[in-house]
Amino acid sequence: MQEHIPVLLKESIELLNINENGIYVDCTLGRAGHSKEILKKLKKGHLYAIDQDNEAIQSSKEALKQVSNNFTILEGNFAYMKTLLALQNVDKVDGILYDLGVSSPQFDNDSRGFSYRFDSELDMRMDVLNNSLTAKKVVNEYDQKQLSEIFKYLGEEQFAFGISQKIVDYRKTKEIKTTGELVEIIKSALPQKILKKKKHPAKKVFQALRIHVNNELENLKKSLIQALEIINKNGVIVVITFHSLEEKIIKSIFKEKTIDNDDKFLSKLPVQNLISKKEFELLIKKPITASEEELSVNRRAHSAKLWAIKKVG
Repeated sequence: MQEHIPVLLKESIELLNINENGIYVDCTLGRAGHSKEILKKLKKGHLYAIDQDNEAIQSSKEALKQVSNNFTILEGNFAYMKTLLALQNVDKVDGILYDLGVSSPQFDNDSRGFSYRFDSELDMRMDVLNNSLTAKKVVNEYDQKQLSEIFKYLGEEQFAFGISQKIVDYRKTKEIKTTGELVEIIKSALPQKILKKKKHPAKKVFQALRIHVNNELENLKKSLIQALEIINKNGVIVVITFHSLEEKIIKSIFKEKTIDNDDKFLSKLPVQNLISKKEFELLIKKPITASEEELSVNRRAHSAKLWAIKKVG
């Protein structure tokens, strides 16, 4: 199993500008790569780490204990961040981090059904206890139109219609149970020029199914709105995205909340106090991407982009 290497670690921790006595939230504990670095910088401060994957929680708990005991792991979806923190009597925090990538152990565990690299039962749930919707249920029970829309929108799959039709045809005679079966069905719907490309032909469909099964985009929107409400003045929210749909959400919400410093007309108005002052500002104009050095040791950093917003009002 490949070791999980946290993406854009140095850059994200620097942007958080951690106060040793502050309260911080890692919304995506995973294998604790970012959480450990936050914890190292805290003295009287406290870290709250959220995850819905029990395997990740058990693995990370011991790793964090090696650093310090100034942490609390909250089991649940980050869409309920305010509630999870309120149960700990926390209503304001000094920094929030999101690493939206699926951790390497989830992909590399052949029993979780996330990866097209292993032949295992289709599942793809982050939270196996509270989520009854599996990828197997989706591919066997959704109609052709529903499947096509999921593949097209969430996977940006060019051949969504043909793949969804092949799935519907296949399941007329046999239930689709494994990742291996699904991969072969996807391949059968694609032209040779696509199959010959370096990128795995099932990647986009598997991404779409994972996002749908875990309701990732809606949960991200809900969580970000809460993050903006609970962050203290001078606090920072850092987000690491991995695909364009996440980027669209971040850009939309951050743009709505920040001053457009490039608006030359507003900046020239004589009565500045008539301008509605925003509470937040972007810390970086363009998202940060992984360095060549990081890319050479961590292939999963290729699509990563780092975004950051600070509360100033």
